[in-house]
Amino acid sequence: MAADGGSTSTTHTLSANQELRLECPSGKAVSIKLEEGAAEVFGTELQRGKSVPVSGQKLAVFTWQGCKVTVEGEPSVQYVADETPMAQYLNTHRTLAARRDEARRAGASSPGSPAGRGPVVVVVGPTDSGKSTLCRLLCNWAVRDGYAPTFVDLDVGQGTITVPGCLSAVPVEQPIDLVEGINNIPIVFFYGHSSPGENPTLFKLLVDKLAGVLARRAAADPSVAAAGCVINTFGWVDGLGYELQKYLIQAFQCDVVLAMEQDRLHATLQQDLKAAMPRTSILKLAKSGGAVKREGEERRGAREARVRDYFYGAPGAPLQPATMTVKATDLAVYRIGSGPRAPNTALPIGAVSLADPLRLQALPPSLEMLQAVMAVSHAPTPDQILNMNVAGFVLIKDVDTARGTVTLVAPAAGQLPGRYLITGTLRSSID
Repeated sequence: MAADGGSTSTTHTLSANQELRLECPSGKAVSIKLEEGAAEVFGTELQRGKSVPVSGQKLAVFTWQGCKVTVEGEPSVQYVADETPMAQYLNTHRTLAARRDEARRAGASSPGSPAGRGPVVVVVGPTDSGKSTLCRLLCNWAVRDGYAPTFVDLDVGQGTITVPGCLSAVPVEQPIDLVEGINNIPIVFFYGHSSPGENPTLFKLLVDKLAGVLARRAAADPSVAAAGCVINTFGWVDGLGYELQKYLIQAFQCDVVLAMEQDRLHATLQQDLKAAMPRTSILKLAKSGGAVKREGEERRGAREARVRDYFYGAPGAPLQPATMTVKATDLAVYRIGSGPRAPNTALPIGAVSLADPLRLQALPPSLEMLQAVMAVSHAPTPDQILNMNVAGFVLIKDVDTARGTVTLVAPAAGQLPGRYLITGTLRSSID
């Protein structure tokens, strides 16, 4: 039906264990409001009577007992689904919750003991199998149990915590806000590419760096250790992608692997990890019917949206970025790696590859940097860039080689937190 002002309003009455699935295009105002009963979106409970903007999102409003929900605006897709994997997901959460409770008791009686380590969960599966959704559910349900799990995002192709091209982690201390996302400050390592295959050596190095930071953090705080981690991964599960999946599972010492949708992936991981990680549980979970396949163009659009959200804020939570022009001499831009390194077997006998995937290369200001998303490193000296996380990101808008200036967009006005910038292949066309 039509509401006052001409906007479209639709009210859905859901029975127990049903969910309302919505796909809301960017640029069109869409909001949801819980009228009666109780409902949640990916584990975040809706407040009755509060309108929540959801433009640009794909989401599912689920109810355990039944509810009535009003949708204002015109989603491109909206329908009620009877069959969902939520009961299976909840059973998985309960198993993890029992492990957290056990770890908390062990940590209280013997701080620092291995028994005080809660579940380190990794979710693997092909592209668009619902990995990010499950991670969000598991984090939110853990928060509602009184824990603050660490959410780790290794999906460099999309980026959930910050811009794509990053390996990042953040403590989830309250249910994830449907508009603003996670409010805590993350720790971020910049990889700079949308595929882990672009520079697998660098990707593995950053996996090790992030895993080490989180291990030290858990060792220093029993409550952090007991809460454990929930790790989101990329959707490349064949060939080199599969080898990188195995690498990160072992680097983070994951004791629970949740394989989404694919029987072959589940069976292969069980076989390959049996000897190396005999205590790791490898479970197969169903894909939600709300997880839809996205074409390449749509995935590129999603990456663009993540970059836009970083600088300008998500719909409903706008930010005021700053455009500034600085002297090129006040900045130093570096690229990690100098192109793909050929395997030694492909070279003449006795020859070795000179291309180093971890080589730090200084780049002079040039027009090739236009629209590049660059990370601002915390490193005090260039030789520390590979070892340090990053403070944030800038977008290069202009390079004037004649005047020796660079114009860039930053999330806020003021001096940059560092002069060393890291660039990769990540570009954005946002204004």
